[in-house]
Amino acid sequence: MTAGEGSAVVIDGTALAATVKADLRVRVDALRSKGVVPGLGTILVGENPGSLSYVAGKHRDCAEVGIESIRLDLPGTASEADIRAAITTMNDDPAVTAFIIQLPLPEGIDPTTMLELMDPAKDADGLHPVNLGELVLAVPGGKGSIDTPLPCTPRGIVEMLRAYDVPIAGRHVTIIGQGLTVGRPLGLLLTRLEATATLTHSRTVDVAAEVRRADIVVAAAGVAGLVQADWVAPGATVIDVGITRVLNEETGKYRLRGDVDPAVAHVAGALSPVPGGVGPMTRAMLLKNVVEAAERDA
Repeated sequence: MTAGEGSAVVIDGTALAATVKADLRVRVDALRSKGVVPGLGTILVGENPGSLSYVAGKHRDCAEVGIESIRLDLPGTASEADIRAAITTMNDDPAVTAFIIQLPLPEGIDPTTMLELMDPAKDADGLHPVNLGELVLAVPGGKGSIDTPLPCTPRGIVEMLRAYDVPIAGRHVTIIGQGLTVGRPLGLLLTRLEATATLTHSRTVDVAAEVRRADIVVAAAGVAGLVQADWVAPGATVIDVGITRVLNEETGKYRLRGDVDPAVAHVAGALSPVPGGVGPMTRAMLLKNVVEAAERDA
């Protein structure tokens, strides 16, 4: 562990992701020796800058570990029928071990409806209702079904906590944000691991008070600098998931800001940075889900 600018230990997602990918390269080589070639498919609709960057990063990661890439990009004007057709193509393509539908989708397209059309066995993000249902049904403290892909960001967060020896069982975790990709599935996963999970949101009466109670804080609201130093209990572990592109008016360039104010580093015991924290681990978990799916079929 290394300390950052304040007193908090930096939870280095970039270094952890590199370790995960090194292991996956070995596993992919073993699969290829059996004639099994893992393939990740992506469906991207529109030109959201964050989504474009994220999908491009996923395919670079695939190349690093030997996973094939199958990419379908649709314009922002794509109809629901167009997206349905793309999903059917991915479901039917034997070269696609697993795939994702990059969120958010354009306004007017219901993401849940689209996710339901996926083959659950090809769900690389772990967000299909069937797979989320498996997460709900899992016995607390148990490992659940090995056939169930876990949502990537929640899985990455848990692996980060474990890598830095942060206890989970019996601890109080406050999650800021109840979105589909992070908050809600993370609450389920942490409960399964015998933590006490509190999900806060825009209607929570006093978010700061809920955060102060927490041993572990996960900030996933997408509001730059939301979590202040006086919100955090001394020594708490803080995982910053939020990413906001903030314009520097002097340079005309954008930079990434997390949900956690930098001053939190002087209070927390451990803190994940933005960038270089959860993002790399989310992508690494996506690759892990693909490789595990290929291993099940090998």
